[in-house]
Amino acid sequence: MAFDAFRQRLGAIIGGFDAAQSHRRMRGFRASRAHVNTLIAASGETITARARWLVRNNGYAANAVDAFANHVVGDGIKPSSKISDATQKEELQKLWLAWTDEADAEGLTDFFGLQRRAAREVFLAGEVFLRIRSRRAEDGLTVPMQLQILPSEMLPLDLTRPMPGTGSIRQGIEFDGIGRRVAYHFLRRHPGDLTDPGLVGETVRVPASEVIHILDPVEAGQLRGVSRFAAAIVKLFTLDLYDDAELERKKTAAMFAMFITSPAPETALEPAEEDLEVEPGQVVRLDPGEDVSTPATPDSGSTYEPFQYRTLLQIAAALGVPYGYLTGDTAKGNFSNTRIALVDFRRRISAFQHSVMVYQLCRAVWTRWMDMAVLAGAIDLPGYAADRRDFLACDWLPTKWDWIDPAKDAAAEILQIEAGLKSRTQAIAERGYDAEQVDREIAAERQREAELGLDFRRPGSPAQAADKTGDADQNSGTDADEQDRNEDEDDGEDREPRPGEDR
Repeated sequence: MAFDAFRQRLGAIIGGFDAAQSHRRMRGFRASRAHVNTLIAASGETITARARWLVRNNGYAANAVDAFANHVVGDGIKPSSKISDATQKEELQKLWLAWTDEADAEGLTDFFGLQRRAAREVFLAGEVFLRIRSRRAEDGLTVPMQLQILPSEMLPLDLTRPMPGTGSIRQGIEFDGIGRRVAYHFLRRHPGDLTDPGLVGETVRVPASEVIHILDPVEAGQLRGVSRFAAAIVKLFTLDLYDDAELERKKTAAMFAMFITSPAPETALEPAEEDLEVEPGQVVRLDPGEDVSTPATPDSGSTYEPFQYRTLLQIAAALGVPYGYLTGDTAKGNFSNTRIALVDFRRRISAFQHSVMVYQLCRAVWTRWMDMAVLAGAIDLPGYAADRRDFLACDWLPTKWDWIDPAKDAAAEILQIEAGLKSRTQAIAERGYDAEQVDREIAAERQREAELGLDFRRPGSPAQAADKTGDADQNSGTDADEQDRNEDEDDGEDREPRPGEDR
């Protein structure tokens, strides 16, 4: 009786949520209770393969990947060291800039290009790996270190087994007894690259200290990444098929096709050697009794455009990319709507920049690069071993956002600085530059302009107004003195002489 009462109470509790019911509307809704790691192990390779196929063959998918990567990285997420010594900081920044051109182990791009490739891979495959490759001094690098980018397929999802002792390998990642990542077991060759058949299927163990694993986890305990296309693949592919069918229908409707019907002959006709081919403007003579008809092809009607628009909106929402960036269609929204969508998109991008790209990629590369630069003698930082944390302190500056309304946005930023709501340092950092470097450049330009007798400040600018105010004050003072002297002279001519004073 007690158990029945418990079941009745439990049923009453469950009955409070329609989402948990099994009635007619929800009978076909069979949600998996498996953990995300299980789902990725079962379907991750298929999802990634389909996402790559869409990016190669579907214009919307390719546009979405480019829009995401371009906004995340732009010209590059650049470091600004917080070393207090200005000379050391300038030397360090120059050394870093020189190394960025040597960062790619394949020699195809610079460090900021690797950032862009990494952002593309995270969006497309859900994850990417960068292997840190230490180099010899004779390689002639500014700092003996390079980065090798490895796609998701290089770490097999089906490699899961216990290790001797307390460790284990899960989806290609080796863990110790307390759950720390110890190593990655990469394939020596890409499993889908048939141009490189050697060492197919062989794996190599790479220590975790030499690997940077970049992913945007969506669930707690997630080990591997999931493609951003996972929620949009079905609609993208189905819409692609629908568009192909519409194109074929239009192609058929545009052709001048004829069907010739003849009375049934008493004896069967011999099969024709060639079918009748009709060309534009051709006049075809028919035999007596033959009839010609043209098929009536249905039009797409007025539903094609709204159906496309709504479907693409769903795809854009699934990918987290604004409709205009997905399609390149700027005619659907006005300025206000576009601005709202852009602000929301930039907020998402900013969160991804700092929580994924900066935290997982940039900070790891900077830490390893600083250690290698000091150990190799590329830069002299006295006390680095004792105060390593202070020397590693660094701000990462993403590329500035382009202003939607430059005049109003700039005026609003100036007002915020003048009202004390933000500093010039913060404003310059938000534009992707280092404040100290900008100030040095401005000072150098002012000095050069003064030496050459140049002044590029526009009339009415704060700098011009300050100069004019100073001149006015100086002139006003001179004019006042002159006026006082003139008044004294005038008074001397008209007033009566004082006692004992000659007229």
